[in-house]
Amino acid sequence: MFPDWSVPRLRRASMIVSYKERIGGLAFMGTAALIGKRIVIAGSQKTNEMSVIIAKQGGMPLVRSLQGLTVFDESLLAEPLQQLASEGTDWIILTTGIGAESLVKASEKLDIRGSLLAVFSQSKIASRGYKTTAFLKRNGLQAVVNDEDGTIVSLMKNLETRNFEGARVWIQLHGEPAPELEQFLRQKGASLVHTVLPYRHTPPDIRTLEQLLTELEAGAVDAVCFTTGEQVKYLFRYALEQGRIQALLQVFNGSTLAAAVGKVTAQALKKYGVERMIVPETERMGAMIIAISKYYERLKADK
Repeated sequence: MFPDWSVPRLRRASMIVSYKERIGGLAFMGTAALIGKRIVIAGSQKTNEMSVIIAKQGGMPLVRSLQGLTVFDESLLAEPLQQLASEGTDWIILTTGIGAESLVKASEKLDIRGSLLAVFSQSKIASRGYKTTAFLKRNGLQAVVNDEDGTIVSLMKNLETRNFEGARVWIQLHGEPAPELEQFLRQKGASLVHTVLPYRHTPPDIRTLEQLLTELEAGAVDAVCFTTGEQVKYLFRYALEQGRIQALLQVFNGSTLAAAVGKVTAQALKKYGVERMIVPETERMGAMIIAISKYYERLKADK
């Protein structure tokens, strides 16, 4: 999907400026570093803005959404939230900012927001990722364990020295279970480990998966922008099912560049065997595209 160039020029310019501000004032490259490059956007959010940035660099944006649908099921929260508000817990582990925010919003509808936040303030909190840290600050809360790396593995390392013997632990997840975290806590002696998933993922359109895999195999893509680990998982699982995983790995370790928006997404790529990738220092989509531009500028300079 190419940007809608029917949008008036001034509005397009304002979109670029607005996105530039949201990525922390990072300036765009002075040259069109992506001329002739076909850049796939694997996400489903802010695809228009990302397309504008890529086109600004001379590239051709191709939207191939691998995210699937993220469905918020509020009915799954009523019982666990009411139980948490009434019984309390020793530890609360928050793994995503949007998921943590959804708990508070759901508690408002249940008329238990005050009770829930009281439990939060009385419990030990472990927080994963900068968005979750921001959620805590907005609500006047503070974590005793704060993992900015953003991965479950890193979070467990930070929890390694903590005492969970006989503790009740309540975990907010996002989209998928985390059996390794639950097992870790039980091995540490936790008496109760309760998880809640306010969001769940549904797979992307199989036609999109086939289209992108075919394009990659044909060498018709220069780079793929992955913004979540789910996108990586869906593409590689589909390739495995089709018996084409080795061809996909050859593509990413050869002619096509994989770009990960942050450490969690990069970890997913490494898990499937991708050895070469771009990961920006700032975990933002705009910063990822700038990193891709710099990569191709270096290649051009080396030649």
